[in-house]
Amino acid sequence: MKNLLVSLDRIADFDEIIDVRTPLEFADDHIPGAINAPVLSNEERVLVGTMYKQVSPFEASRVGAALVARNIAQHLDTTFADRPRNWRPLIYCWRGGTRSGSVTTVFSMIGWPARQLEGGYKTYRRATLDTLDHLPATFRYIVLTGPTGSGKTRLLHALREAGAQTLDLEQLAAHRGSLLGALPGEPQPSQKWFDTLLVGALRSFDPARPVFVEAESRRIGAISLPLALLESFHRGACVEVEASREDRATFLLHDYAHLFQHPESFKEQLARLIGLHSRERVSGWHTLIDAGRQAELARELIDLHYDPAYARSSRQNFSELSRATHMLFRPNGADAVEQARALLARLDAARSAERLPVRPPITPPITPA
Repeated sequence: MKNLLVSLDRIADFDEIIDVRTPLEFADDHIPGAINAPVLSNEERVLVGTMYKQVSPFEASRVGAALVARNIAQHLDTTFADRPRNWRPLIYCWRGGTRSGSVTTVFSMIGWPARQLEGGYKTYRRATLDTLDHLPATFRYIVLTGPTGSGKTRLLHALREAGAQTLDLEQLAAHRGSLLGALPGEPQPSQKWFDTLLVGALRSFDPARPVFVEAESRRIGAISLPLALLESFHRGACVEVEASREDRATFLLHDYAHLFQHPESFKEQLARLIGLHSRERVSGWHTLIDAGRQAELARELIDLHYDPAYARSSRQNFSELSRATHMLFRPNGADAVEQARALLARLDAARSAERLPVRPPITPPITPA
């Protein structure tokens, strides 16, 4: 069986990657591009595991083998019915054990040159974490800082449209990053799947060009950012994005319009701020929601919650903030891409100026008296 095992670095040698774990395991994380062909359903895996502990390992193995055999047969009749004779699949399960071994053996008996990933998903996961320990430090970051409502995310998207390299962490995490940042009807990915998406994004970048990223704290909703990435962009150059107070309030009203459609849920989220703010203040915000005074609430959240929180965190986290490039952004304007192009031109000019050699002062010759 050992000659059927291959290492992770040989993935590109195969036509298809088959994840034979349960649908729940696959949803939690998987090798990009893999398809799920489970040899045990979620419920069957629980059944076999319970039998192993409560009855005996032998009975669990007997029942499990029968289930696996039936499921492999079902996949052969459906999922893999059209695969050609020379099809080369790579099979993996949790740790390269019985599940993937069973499928690899059956496929090899049929005549397909199937191979089993040595170490299974655990090997892939270990490699992902190792990559996140070193890959983020290979890029030069330009961090968009600025208070909530200044339109940093919109500017980031505009920079991408203008041709810049951008890392949209909030898009990967499916969350806007603040207390009120949950996206309506869109759950966040698992931590493991976020890590996989992040590695994919980083590997797409050219290290010779800067990567623009929005300033984030360690957590985006339920997702934690890897320390190596945080440390790298906390040392990066900063663009301080500024917008007028009215523009910010208007932008927040548009960005959080869905919250006002569910006032009771909105009030519950604001209630979580009790402790950071007095119960009386939060109660006042509830009153503004009930009264439909949305613009007033947006301005109060800016003045009393978001701006003080930004002032505290930005001073602590960004070492280059004192030398930031300042940009007055109009987040509600239709010319966001043009504003982004103007910013890129300013940054390119500044970087070119930094590279110009400094000529030493010319000292006039000393003539003898």
